[in-house]
Parts: sequence; structure tokens; C-alpha cells
Amino acid sequence: MSVSSDVVFFGCWLLVIVGAGVIGWWVDKRRNERFRAWARRNGWSYSESEPGLARLSDGQPFGAGGSRTAREVLRGQFESLAALSFTYEWTTGAGKTRRTHYAHVIALALPTSLPSVEVTPEGLGARLGKLVGMQDIGFESDAFNRAYRVAAPDERTGHAIVHPRLMERLLQPDALGTPWRIDGTWILTWDSGKTKVDRLAPRLGLLAAVVRSVPRHVWLEHGHDPQTTATIA
Repeated sequence: MSVSSDVVFFGCWLLVIVGAGVIGWWVDKRRNERFRAWARRNGWSYSESEPGLARLSDGQPFGAGGSRTAREVLRGQFESLAALSFTYEWTTGAGKTRRTHYAHVIALALPTSLPSVEVTPEGLGARLGKLVGMQDIGFESDAFNRAYRVAAPDERTGHAIVHPRLMERLLQPDALGTPWRIDGTWILTWDSGKTKVDRLAPRLGLLAAVVRSVPRHVWLEHGHDPQTTATIA
């Protein structure tokens, strides 16, 4: 290959790289514009990036890989609780094997901190996703045991929160297969891929149903009375 051919080849390669970068920038710009418009219509706020949210939790999908950050952050209210949605981003590998991964995280803030309870569909990374100190909990419902794996550091609290009425709700078609976790002052769910706003209403609705179903005695044991919306000192 001649020198002139080398120059042409390099020029074409450079144009491809620059073109891909421009296209990526344009796609991200349009996504951000759509999210801002959605937030304005729904009375929420929008931020392109909040890296601190990458430390929201230690459980799945958090904690793996490197270069962890949170993008496409939407904040608002849902059933009087602070609601949050963002794209969690992380990388694995290096050089030619480097890959970027995404998970859409949706969460509701709880009025007080509760012990961790994680409910994940059987066969979808439940075993690998457990937090340190979590243990499997079995239930009397065979249908529920076949559909879900429940892990909690405190079996008594796990049974109190995942009671028969909640199990029945989680077996409904709109909830079946959805992972969620109570994690301190948050209850959250996640899915692979970037943020999709059409997931927000059904996922927040499910999380809110779980919050409403938590027995009063569990709230009282952790300093909150849902009947008076008061925090107990």
C-alpha cells in the first residue's frame, strides 16, 4: 500500500470514528430532550448525571465492574413517596474486551429504614445477587416458592413482610418476574437496559403496593407509625 493510500485509509477510518461519535452525541441529546419534556409534563425533575446514585445500594445490579455511574435521573413523587428512576451504568473488561452495561433502576423512598428483603425470580441471578448475610427463606406456598427466591438477614422480618396477601399479589401477571428489594430507606426494582419511562407507572405501582402491605407492627418496630405518618423517637 502506497503512502497516499495509507493517508486515504487513515482519513476514512478517522471519519468513521468521528461520525460514530457525532451520531452517539445526537442520540444522547435527543434522549435527554425527551426525558426533560416527560419530566416537565409530569411535574418531575431531570438530571443527565448523578454519579453518587451509583452507591445507592450494595445489592444487584450494583457493585459489579468499574466506572459506575448513574445517568438519566428522574425524580418525583408517587403516592406521597419520593420516587427515583435512573440508568445505572458500569463497565467490565478492558481494551478490546471492554463492555458497557446498563440497568434501569426505579425506587421509592421509605419513611424509615427497614431490614433488607430481596425478592427475585427463580433462575434470574437470584443466587449471585444476594447481599452478605442474606439467607434463603422458604414459604408454605409452593407456587410462590417456584416463582421466587426470597433472601433476608432476618427470617422473622422476611416472613412478616412477605405474607400470604403479598405473595398472592406478586403472583399476579403484572408483577410476576419482577425483582425488588427493600434496602434501608429505599425499596427498588431493576431491569436490564437503559431507562424506559413506560416502565415507571407499573413498577412504581408495584413498589407502592409492597410498601402498603408492610404490616404496622414491622413499621412500629423500626420507629414509624403508618397510621399517624409519624416517626417515633
